[in-house]
Amino acid sequence: MKDLGAEHLAGGEGVQLFGLLNFYLEQEQRYQPREKGLTLMEATPENDNTLCSRLRNAKVEDLRSLTNFFGSGTETFVLAVNILDRFLALMKVKPKHLSCIGVCCFLLAARLAEEEGDVPPTHDVIRISQCKCTASDIKRMEKIISEKLHYELEATTALNFLHLYHAIVFCHTSERKEILSLDKLEAQLKACNCRLVFSKAKPSVLALCLLNLEIETIKSVELLEILLLVKKHLKISDTEFFYWRELVSKCLAEYSSPQCCKPDLKKLVWIVSRRTAQNLHNSYYSVPELPTIPEGGCFDGSESEDSGEDMSCGEESLSSSPPGDQECTFFFDFQVAQTLCFPP
Repeated sequence: MKDLGAEHLAGGEGVQLFGLLNFYLEQEQRYQPREKGLTLMEATPENDNTLCSRLRNAKVEDLRSLTNFFGSGTETFVLAVNILDRFLALMKVKPKHLSCIGVCCFLLAARLAEEEGDVPPTHDVIRISQCKCTASDIKRMEKIISEKLHYELEATTALNFLHLYHAIVFCHTSERKEILSLDKLEAQLKACNCRLVFSKAKPSVLALCLLNLEIETIKSVELLEILLLVKKHLKISDTEFFYWRELVSKCLAEYSSPQCCKPDLKKLVWIVSRRTAQNLHNSYYSVPELPTIPEGGCFDGSESEDSGEDMSCGEESLSSSPPGDQECTFFFDFQVAQTLCFPP
C-alpha cells in the first residue's frame, strides 16, 4: 500500500485531491440544513396543518421518482434534497404547499446539475408530478426559495465527498476500481437521503460511513487502511463516526430486507383516469402521422401495416385516444412506482 504521508502527497495526484477535500470541508457546514429546524420537524406530530418527518420523507421519495422519470443524474436528486431540507428547516411550511416546493427544488437542482438540453420543461414536470399548481406558482415559489437561501443553491453534498473519497482511495492502491462500485454507493446514499435523520449528519461523515461499510463488505484490508487514514485527516472522532455508521448500517439493512419496497428499474408508468387523460395536452398521447411511403421504395408489398418498428422503446405504445371505460396506463404512477419506500 502506498503511504498517505506528506512525502508522498507532495508530488502527486494526492495533492490536488486532498486540496479539494479541504475545500469541501470548509464549505460543508455552510450548506447544511439548520439542525434546530430539522429537530422541530422530527418532533412534530402528524396532522393536517403541520409538516412532519413522514411528509418530508414522502416528498423526497417523489423527488427520487421524478429524477428517475426524467433521466436526471444522482447529483440532481441529492442537490434537490439539500435545497428542500435547507428551506424546510428555515421556514414554517404547510403540507398543502409541499408539492409545489418539491417541484421547485427539483427544477432548481436540475438547472444546476444537468446540461441545458436535459432540463425538463416546467409544464412537463407539473403534469408528471401532478402537483396541482401553475407555471406562475412555480416561478414565484422558486424565487422565494432562492431568496431565503440567499441564492446559494449549488451546495457541497455527501455525493461530492463520496466521489472524492473514492478517487483518493484508488489513488493510493493498486486495486481495481471495479471492486468498489460507485453506482452502488450512490444508490445507498439515495436510500439515506430518504430519511430525515441523515440530513443532520455532516456530508463528510455520511459519505465516509457508506464507503467504510462497503469496504468492510468486500473485505479489503488495504482499502480499509487507506480509509482510516482519510478519517484521521478529517479529524472525525470515533464517537461521531460510529454513531452515524450504526444508523447508516441499520438503514441499509432495512432497505435490503424483503419487507422493503425497492426501486423498480422498469420504465415508470403513470396511471390516470379517463377524464384526466382527456384533459392532457394532445401531444402527450397522440401518435404523429407518418408520411406516405412512395411505391417502388425500399419496402416491398409483403410488409404488413402492423410490422412497423416499435417506437415506444420497449414500453406499451400510446394510442391516439385514451382507452374506454377503464383507467388508462399513461406515464407515471406515483403511488405504485415510488422509488424508495421504507417500512414504518
